[in-house]
Amino acid sequence: MIQSAGKRGKVATKSVEDPDWDAILSYLPEGWADAARRLGAFTRSRGFDSPESMLRTLLLHLAQGCSLRETALRAKRAGLADVSDVAILKRLRASEAWLHHLSAALAASKGPDASGGEAFGRFRVCAVDATVVCEPGSTGTDWRLHYMLELPTLACGHFELTDVHGGESLTRFPVRPGDLFLADRGYESTAALGHVRERGGEALIRIRVAECPLRTRSGGCFDLLAKSSALKEGQYGEWPVAMSRSGPHKVPGRICVYRRDAVSAEYARAQTLRRRLSKGREVKAETLEVARYMALFTTVPMERLSVLEAFELYRFRWQIELSFKRLKSLTGFGHLPKYDAASCRAWLYGKLFVGLLAESMARIPFFP
Repeated sequence: MIQSAGKRGKVATKSVEDPDWDAILSYLPEGWADAARRLGAFTRSRGFDSPESMLRTLLLHLAQGCSLRETALRAKRAGLADVSDVAILKRLRASEAWLHHLSAALAASKGPDASGGEAFGRFRVCAVDATVVCEPGSTGTDWRLHYMLELPTLACGHFELTDVHGGESLTRFPVRPGDLFLADRGYESTAALGHVRERGGEALIRIRVAECPLRTRSGGCFDLLAKSSALKEGQYGEWPVAMSRSGPHKVPGRICVYRRDAVSAEYARAQTLRRRLSKGREVKAETLEVARYMALFTTVPMERLSVLEAFELYRFRWQIELSFKRLKSLTGFGHLPKYDAASCRAWLYGKLFVGLLAESMARIPFFP
């Protein structure tokens, strides 16, 4: 790297060949540098000679985990920029929209194996969930990342960052005809399921057996425990039902139930007992009985998805949990060192950009 001093302490750089950085550049979306100017991240140079030197400096902080002060020192020694730690923080805050743009572009560009998203033949299978991020000293949730993972490519199909008031819902995700959403308990809103169905999508959701508002197709009460009690260990059962709460929304579908074996059932009962006691809640006999079963609600008719296929497919939902673990362990996404809202959002989008960039590099090899 050849460097020379410019006005206001700016370091003018002339890069020598750097195959590692060239590889990273090849994964960035077209027009990424122009977007930095358009979105206000690079309006004036002030220590940086280009959006490229600014991005490399920000990645020292976002990808390598350097403090702002250490980032400023390393950037100066590397000939990237001669700026203070405060100036880098201001650049990061100004880059919120730009980092969001880069993350969204990486999520939308899935490379040559994107057709694998038409997995399992009949659907584009998408696992959805949310993970929380807390600020230093916080005693609860401060930010929530809503994430959609396409299977089996493990490509990010969509994301949304909200504060603590942003609840989990299928309405946060774009729906295309032929989509099949895999979701855990907490997503069984009838309004959200109706939103998916109206747009040509389907859903496969784990439900709370004792709390889900199930009815027969004719509108009568549906006693899931009574129906499931006839199942033996390791057996599956399915029944046509409608999910309906008070209001206009009524979602026809079917309930798929699996009765756990004795060992798995006892483990589930112990977990349920421990969880409810830790929260000071009453433990009813019905609650422990529910732990014997695993239940899924799906809007897909049995002609297109058998009960065995439903449970086999639902097992893939765990991949989104693994994606969150990779994101937090590899990029430090779960540790939030910023305090004001603007810095938090910019930092989170930056970490998400690093994670998506790493996934793209792992999925699509670079050939110089």
